[in-house]
Amino acid sequence: MKHNQPVYTDNDPQSELVTLNLGPTHPATHGVFQNVLQLDGERIVSGVSTIGYIHRAFEKIAEHRPFYQITPLTDRLNYCSSPINNMGWHMTVEKLLNIQIPKRVDYLRVIIMELARISDHIICNTIIAQDTGATTTFLYLFQFREHIYEIYEEICGARLTTNIGRIGGLERDFNDIAFAKINKFLKEFPVALREFESLLNRNRIFIDRTAGVAEVTQETALSYGWTGPLLRATGVDYDVRVSEPYSSYQDFDFEIPVGTSGDIYDRYLVRNEEMWQSVRIIEQALEKLKSEPKGIFHADVPEFYLPGKEEVYNNMEALIYHFKIVMGEIDAPKAEVYHAVEGGNGELGFYLINDGGRTPYRLHFRRPSFINYSMFAKMSEGMLLSDAIINMSSMNIIAGELDA
Repeated sequence: MKHNQPVYTDNDPQSELVTLNLGPTHPATHGVFQNVLQLDGERIVSGVSTIGYIHRAFEKIAEHRPFYQITPLTDRLNYCSSPINNMGWHMTVEKLLNIQIPKRVDYLRVIIMELARISDHIICNTIIAQDTGATTTFLYLFQFREHIYEIYEEICGARLTTNIGRIGGLERDFNDIAFAKINKFLKEFPVALREFESLLNRNRIFIDRTAGVAEVTQETALSYGWTGPLLRATGVDYDVRVSEPYSSYQDFDFEIPVGTSGDIYDRYLVRNEEMWQSVRIIEQALEKLKSEPKGIFHADVPEFYLPGKEEVYNNMEALIYHFKIVMGEIDAPKAEVYHAVEGGNGELGFYLINDGGRTPYRLHFRRPSFINYSMFAKMSEGMLLSDAIINMSSMNIIAGELDA
């Protein structure tokens, strides 16, 4: 971490420190969390980060819920890209049960997850722009997040907390309207993203506010356990989709964008380029689907895949199975598994210990926002308050994933 300005201490006789509570509810924090800062004028001398204001004990709740009833909890971690959380959890259970997923299901999941990644990065980068005064870019690009939600709605009927998918696949196939909306998005979004970049990438004010601010070295980022765009902005090309491929990501051709200095500007550029790569991945997935048999949207695992609603409403056997699966009455093997996916903010992991009962013996969420945020107070020392606000935006701290 580099700062050109001097760092003052509490013992400096020439400074008069002021205590500022930044948060827990404040328009500049973009979430429910607090930083108690010591200021010398507008410069931060030191700070203490406080979290837990929306702590909901998800891990403890999960220990009392069957697998399917845990899915809605994952929605409420990083709610800016909740489908990735849903898919990550389902893949964890599939690893526990050793379920083999059809290629077509993998490709459908990839489309949903990459749309979610774009939605997440739209939020982060437009908020960085907003916090530097560029409201136009925020309002212009944000509309495409709404278009992504319309695609979710067509696929699963939900928008923000999607509860999308099933253990073993998806609850239904994509219909023609969903594919039409995806193709429309792929046609219109790149045009808007290119305009967004033209407004900011070489904007003198934006560069002055972000370049060289909150620089982080590779060594420091790794020592704090950073992953995702924050780590890649320092120059480390770690991406779970490549290092530990899941959902057939090994079948796709895409690049891992990396930065050089790890500053706010690099984080912005990395996320922008990742959106381009996500568009590229979705286009490949649509092409690959053409060679896969239509109508397949789940694996053949009747013991854990919920029967269709039409069957449940009209068939007693299906109703019984639906009840048994949801209530966790079918035994799962004793095992210890870890599965990770590349979330919007980094490595989103699920560490599951199962003792053969109806509910997990232990479930831990590796929440990238929680790990990334641990360095915020330290890296703010010596910064101007206004720079610390933009730094917080560039870290994309989602309170739901912070507290869990």
